[in-house]
Amino acid sequence: MSERSGIPGEGLVKGLAVTLKTMTSRSTTQQYPDVAPELPPRSRGVIALLAENCTVCMLCARECPDWCIYIDSHKEEVVVAGAARPRQRNVLDKFDIDFSLCMYCGICVEVCPFDALYWSPEFEYAEYDIKDLLHDKDHLGQWMGTVPPPPAHDHNGEPAKEEATAARKAAAPTSSAAHPTVVRPESGPAADGGTP
Repeated sequence: MSERSGIPGEGLVKGLAVTLKTMTSRSTTQQYPDVAPELPPRSRGVIALLAENCTVCMLCARECPDWCIYIDSHKEEVVVAGAARPRQRNVLDKFDIDFSLCMYCGICVEVCPFDALYWSPEFEYAEYDIKDLLHDKDHLGQWMGTVPPPPAHDHNGEPAKEEATAARKAAAPTSSAAHPTVVRPESGPAADGGTP
């Protein structure tokens, strides 16, 4: 049989002490509608679209687990001087995101190879009707003004891929030095260490 140490009611006193300490400390509640909250940097609010960067590659729509991105485009011919025939390019007609389905995973922002999608810290876009949560490219483009600049590169970290490639190309020697002439030993008895 184990002995109980301590005074009877010690646990109750400790619990009441915690309650008293909490009651006398200052509240940290933010008065949200009246005072704007201080969001952490790079917080996920809504997805913003930079339409001129979109090449209609459809990666974002294909990788979206909720299938909430709807894209439509048409092809346009571009005449290039000196080319044998005109080239074609995709022109974005429709880019909609249904935020009633979106789970804010950020996969579309991550897979976009042309930096057309960004996270904006805007989070106040509630609607009275769920159908109004389908936002078109004009609405998504309005949030680009609220996208914060990317954080500065850490000087102690590794250089960016682009910087490293540019530095490697700049440090590369000229073409003649890049491919040195290989001198091969002569064949025959002199090469083998024998007498010529």
